[in-house]
Amino acid sequence: MNYEHVLCRRVSEIPPSGIRKFFDIVSEMKDVVSLGVGEPDFHTPWSYSDAAIYSLRKGHTHYTSNWGLLELRRAIAHYMAERFHVEYDPVKEILVTVGASEGIDLALRALVEPGDEVLVPDPSYVSYMPNIRFAAGICVPVPTDAANEFKLTPDALRRAITPKTKALILPYPNNPTGAVMTRKDLEGIAAVLRDTEIMVISDEIYAELTYEGKHVSFAEIPGMWERTITLNGFSKAFAMTGWRLGYACGPRELMEVLCKIHQYTMLCASTPAQYAALEALNSGTQNEYQDVRRMVESYDRRRRLIVNGLREAGLSCHEPKGAFYAFPATPAGMDSQTFCEKLLWEKKVAAVPGDAFGITGKNFFRCSYAASNENILKAVHRIGEFVASL
Repeated sequence: MNYEHVLCRRVSEIPPSGIRKFFDIVSEMKDVVSLGVGEPDFHTPWSYSDAAIYSLRKGHTHYTSNWGLLELRRAIAHYMAERFHVEYDPVKEILVTVGASEGIDLALRALVEPGDEVLVPDPSYVSYMPNIRFAAGICVPVPTDAANEFKLTPDALRRAITPKTKALILPYPNNPTGAVMTRKDLEGIAAVLRDTEIMVISDEIYAELTYEGKHVSFAEIPGMWERTITLNGFSKAFAMTGWRLGYACGPRELMEVLCKIHQYTMLCASTPAQYAALEALNSGTQNEYQDVRRMVESYDRRRRLIVNGLREAGLSCHEPKGAFYAFPATPAGMDSQTFCEKLLWEKKVAAVPGDAFGITGKNFFRCSYAASNENILKAVHRIGEFVASL
C-alpha cells in the first residue's frame, strides 16, 4: 500500500509539533529540569473532582445536549458577564467543547473556505497554523516584536489584510510570549476591522492569568461582539487540563454552525467533566474565585522570580504580563533550536525553541513558570552557567 498516495497531502505535509520533539528526548533523560510544560503544576481543587465523582454515583453517565449541560451554560454566561462584562444567551450562544482546542477547530471549520486567509500574530500557540491548514485555509503570520511587548499593532494588522482575509485569531494573553492587550490596544485593532467583514477568533484561555489590571475581552469593545467568537475554558486558570473542557461563545447564527460540526464529530463534552466545571464556577461565585486567585498569586511570584533570574543570567527578557511563560532572547548569534539543544544536553534544562511558535520566535525560547520555585531557581542557575560558558 502506497500511503503517500492515499493520505491527504495537506495533512501529511504539516510537520509534527516542535514542542514534542524536545519532550520525547526529555522523557528518557534523568535529572532534567523542565520549563517546557504548558499546564498548571497545581492539582484540580478537590471540590471540583468531588462534584464529578458524585455525578457518577448519581448516574450522570449519559450524553448531555450537544450544546452541553444547560446549567453549566448558565453558569458560564454568569461568569462571562461578571468577570469580563460580555453578555451571552446560555441557550444558543454558548457551546461547551472538548477543551478550548476543539473550539479553535470548530471556529475555523465554520468560517474558512479553501484559499481563505487567516491572520495570526507571530509568535503564537503551535496549533493555530495546522488547524488553519486542516480547514484548507492559508495561515498569514503577522509579526510582533519584543520592543512592542509582542502586541499586535494596528499598522501590522492593516498591512497583512488582503481581499482574501477571512478571519483574525487574537490570542491574548499570549502563549508563548506572555503578552497582553490593554483596552486601548484592542480599540486600535477594532478600528482597523470595523469597516470590514473580517471575523475574529478571540482565544482567551489565559484571561484569568493577567497580572496587571483586568483582562479585557475583545467582544466587549464596541461593535466587535457581532464579529467575535470568544474561546475560553477550564484548563489553565482552574487547573483542569486533563478534564478537556472549554467553551465557545458568540452570536447565535455563528454558534449554530459550530454546534452542527460539534454534534457530528464529538456529540458532547464529557458529562462528569461538565459537572466538575459547574462546581468550579458555582464555588467561584460563592468564594470570589479563591482557588483561582491563590494559583494566580503563586504564578505572579514565580513570574518575577524567573524573569529576574533570566536577566541575571545575562539574557534579555521582556516582562510577561499574562499566562505563565517567559520568552527570553537567545544570546546573539545563536538560534533557538541550537540554544535549546545545547542547553538540554549540556545543562539538562528543557525549554522550548521559539521558532516552534512561528518564524518571529527564531531568536527566543519559551520557559514555563508553571513549575516549583525550587525548579525555577535550579533552572535559571544552570542557564546562567550555560550562557557564561558561551
